Amino acid sequence: MGAVVSCLQSALRTIGRTIMAIINGIGNIIMAIVNGIINFLGIIIGFLTCNTCGGRRHRHGTGTTGHSTGRRRGFGRKRHATVTV
Repeated sequence: MGAVVSCLQSALRTIGRTIMAIINGIGNIIMAIVNGIINFLGIIIGFLTCNTCGGRRHRHGTGTTGHSTGRRRGFGRKRHATVTV
């Protein structure tokens, strides 16, 4: 009798884990769709506002190091080369 109960418990545990894995997968799919929509709307808003609302803020002022900033990483041309003394 104990073997039958153990087998039944194991089968129910396996079914429960399978159901939880399916629910977890559905949740991940929904989260990916929502994140995609949010990113798309962020791109549209950035396009309409010329990327001036939010985003990266540019810091102006003197740096803490005592040398020129040199070449910056990324694309585009070098806009400012500040020399602090």
